[in-house]
Amino acid sequence: QRTKRGGWAKGRKRKKPLRDTNAPKSPLTGYVRFMNERREQLRAKRPEVPFPEITRMLGNEWSKLPPEEKRRYLDEADRDKERYMRELEQYQKTEAYKVFSRKAQDRQKGKSHRQDGARQPAHDHEKEADTKERSVFDIPIFTEEFLNHSKAREAELRQLRKSNMEFEERNAALQKHVESMRTAVEKLEVDVIQERSRNTVLQQHLETLRQALTTSFAGVPLPGSGETPTMETIDSYMNRLHSIIMANPQENENLIATVRDVVNRLER
Repeated sequence: QRTKRGGWAKGRKRKKPLRDTNAPKSPLTGYVRFMNERREQLRAKRPEVPFPEITRMLGNEWSKLPPEEKRRYLDEADRDKERYMRELEQYQKTEAYKVFSRKAQDRQKGKSHRQDGARQPAHDHEKEADTKERSVFDIPIFTEEFLNHSKAREAELRQLRKSNMEFEERNAALQKHVESMRTAVEKLEVDVIQERSRNTVLQQHLETLRQALTTSFAGVPLPGSGETPTMETIDSYMNRLHSIIMANPQENENLIATVRDVVNRLER
C-alpha cells in the first residue's frame, strides 16, 4: 500500500538525524538572543504565565522593539555568524570532519538503497519526481551542497533583514516627523490664542484712548473749520490737528498750549 509522501509508516521509528559533535557551535540569530535574554526576566516577573504565552509575548515585544535597540542583537548575531564560518572553515580541514562526512554520505546511500528496494516498478516515475522534490532536510550537512544551500539562505535572510530594518527606520523617521509636526501645530495654536488675546486687549485699550481723546478735545475746535471730534472722527481730527500745529507753530502757540494742557490732564 502506498504511503503519503513525507509521512512515516505506522509503528516505524524515525531515525534521529546524524549529528556531528565535533562541529562548531551553530550561531544564534538576533531574535533567539533576544528571547534567551528576556525569557528568564519575564518568567521571574510573571511565573504564573505558561511557556507558550511567554513566547508569544516576547514575539510581540521583538516586533515592536525600536530599530536602534534591535540592532544590538542583530550585530551580535552577525559577529557570531562570522565566528561560526571561521571555525567551520578550520573544522573542514580536520580528520574528524572527513570521518563524519564519510558517515553522512554512507548513511545517505543506505537510505537511498532502502527507498529504492521498497518501491514497486510501477512507481518508477515517482522516483524521479521525489528526487527533484527532495527537501532541504535530506541534504547531508557539511557537504558542498549543504554549504551552498546555507550560503544562499543566509544571503536571502540578510537581504530580507536589511529591507526590514530599512522599513523600520523609515517608519521611525516618519513617526518622529509626525510627532514634530504635531508639536509644531500645537505650539502655533497656542500662539494664535495668545495673539488673539493680546489683540483684544489692545483693541479695548485703543477704544478707551479714543473715548478719552474725544472727551478731552471736545472743547478744542480746529482753526478755520471749527471741527470738534466725535468717536467716528477722532482719528482724522488728531491727524489734522497735528498737521496744523506742525505747519505754523508760531501762529498756533495758544493752540499748542491748549493741547499741552489737555494731554497733561490725560496723563494724570
